[in-house]
Amino acid sequence: MTERQFIKITCEDRVAVITIDHPPANALDKATMAELGEAVDEMIADAGVKAVIITGGGPVAFVAGADINEFTKLTTAEAAKEFIVKGQSTFSKIENSPKPFIAAVNGVALGGGMELMMACHMRIVGDRVRLGQPEINLGIIPGWGGTQRLARIVGQAKAAELILTGDNITAQEAFRINLVNKVVPGGEVLKTAKDLAKKIVGKGGVAMAAALNAINTGIGLSLKDGLALEADNVTRLVGTEDAKEGITAFLSKRQPVFKDK
Repeated sequence: MTERQFIKITCEDRVAVITIDHPPANALDKATMAELGEAVDEMIADAGVKAVIITGGGPVAFVAGADINEFTKLTTAEAAKEFIVKGQSTFSKIENSPKPFIAAVNGVALGGGMELMMACHMRIVGDRVRLGQPEINLGIIPGWGGTQRLARIVGQAKAAELILTGDNITAQEAFRINLVNKVVPGGEVLKTAKDLAKKIVGKGGVAMAAALNAINTGIGLSLKDGLALEADNVTRLVGTEDAKEGITAFLSKRQPVFKDK
């Protein structure tokens, strides 16, 4: 795996952990975002990886947001657009990945950090974590998917409240509004994410990719078109080696051994 300055990767039992390690608060500047994008591409392409966890280095932050110093360098509309589009592209790669990405939110997740968390398919959050989209307090708005993903996850009214007030919320409130999957004690965040990833890794990779495609693409379609997409995905799976193995194992009352084919 490629050595990087701000992004560290470990892999065990086909579960990769991408750690954003940019002290003191893991803010996403251009260099860190570029490395994150490269790491995401590398993990998606790596046949030895079936699930990916993203977490923050250190005890303080998952990602405290975009590096505000970067905004002082965006002196033209073109430069601002480039910075925004780069972040959107990286987060969209995560969201549209055929492999599941799990956010292990071990510290504050604000602004771009919350947007990164929302791009992941599942979110495990420490019980003392605070989350929010505070961009309105700087005279701007979320630009890495916050206005779009937050509304889709928690509904338009709650998204408007959080974005227009810039207020932070607790992990418990985030769970109540279905923004996160689980809230666990802070020291158990990464372990819980790994346990979830290991459970998922035992499933067939072809079916996992099909499920993610149906969920992520279907949410933007009408129910009729979404059902057609689902049917197409199931049809493609029926003749696969994994489907034959899964059905045979079920009838034989044994655990399936999937080959991701």
